[in-house]
Amino acid sequence: QVQLIESGGGLVQAGGSLRLSCAASGRTFSNYGMGWFRQTPGTEREFVAAISRSGGFTRYSDSVQGRFTISRSDAKNTVYLQMNSLKPEDTAVYHCAAADRVGLFDATGMSSRYDYWGQGTQVTVSS
Repeated sequence: QVQLIESGGGLVQAGGSLRLSCAASGRTFSNYGMGWFRQTPGTEREFVAAISRSGGFTRYSDSVQGRFTISRSDAKNTVYLQMNSLKPEDTAVYHCAAADRVGLFDATGMSSRYDYWGQGTQVTVSS
């Protein structure tokens, strides 16, 4: 079992930046592929970014490619999401997730492959 706690959300103007953090506890962090997803009321959870267990492979949705960067620190048991050039359509609750059934170089965007989820942090981008 692993527990995930997100932080760093808030209100920002369009064009601004935020950095989300997700702290993990409970088991060996380096055993998990990590991902970020987002959700708005009445919509399906949407994939944002993923990073492999090795840290060497990443994957992004088309909507955030070039603006968002995912990274991880196994020493700090934390995964980050740096969000730049934010747009109003980025407004959502952002959840981090951990997958323990993925390969060392696998950065998956499939929510069904993630086993543990955080409660989320709200990001609001004003126009």
